[in-house]
Amino acid sequence: MRIAGGHVDVVERELTEPWEGVLFASTAADSGIGVLVLAGSSGRVERDRARLLAQQGMTAVSIRWFGGPGQSPGICEIPLETFTAAVDLLQLNGARRIGVLGTSKGAEAALLTAVHDPRVEVVIAMSPTSRVWCNVGPGRDGAHHSYRSSWTWRGQAVPFVPMDDSWTPAESDGGPVAIRGWYELSERTFARLLPSAEIPVEKARADLLLVAGGDDAMWPSLAFAEQLAQRRRSVGATVRLIARHDAGHRPRFPGENLASASPRFQYGGTPEADGLLGRAAWPRVLDALHSRS
Repeated sequence: MRIAGGHVDVVERELTEPWEGVLFASTAADSGIGVLVLAGSSGRVERDRARLLAQQGMTAVSIRWFGGPGQSPGICEIPLETFTAAVDLLQLNGARRIGVLGTSKGAEAALLTAVHDPRVEVVIAMSPTSRVWCNVGPGRDGAHHSYRSSWTWRGQAVPFVPMDDSWTPAESDGGPVAIRGWYELSERTFARLLPSAEIPVEKARADLLLVAGGDDAMWPSLAFAEQLAQRRRSVGATVRLIARHDAGHRPRFPGENLASASPRFQYGGTPEADGLLGRAAWPRVLDALHSRS
């Protein structure tokens, strides 16, 4: 069931175990579609985005996957089983078709989850990466360094690319920093590690929708998205890429508030361009979640 031009009422349920989160379910006829919605390095529960999807007749869950009680304080060796357990929850709530929508580090998690869990039938990766990166912040031991993987699977660290700490930002006025150059330098410095860290999306059963802006100042998400798309096309797998060269790291769907400015980071793009990218992607997101190829 797709809701054309409008939305249906939803019911909201707070989640407290085994993680903080929220579940939204449509009050309309059951579409059988369940979506896991993942934020990036903000660590927040994507409440508004999950509600937006539920208003289209789906069951939507968003969870805090780090920084909560009993969790790693940073994105460091996060078990991918965190996300497969959320897929379990969607199935327990009647979902028969599973999608995962993630942004930035959440897109990295979404892609890896689809690689390891064949129940995932569609991934929407917004401002994605094509490879696994190191930890952002400390692990349970409180240590930031030496660098470790962002993720584990079945207790084993997923191969990753570390950061080259010789990088310094071009900005020197103490204002928000664009860190895209840090990732680009790290790719060059650790080129030998790139092949083992590539996310093997060609092995995923899920359909793949990529959304990226060419002016992303956090990391080169459009170049990453093009790499992912090429990897899928090389094996004849389903992929679609929605892009705007003037958009940044934070596309916004219709009905979402503008992303607030950060005192720490530059995200690139403009509110107008980010909104236009989100508006272009939104019908494709709905089509991908409802389609059964």
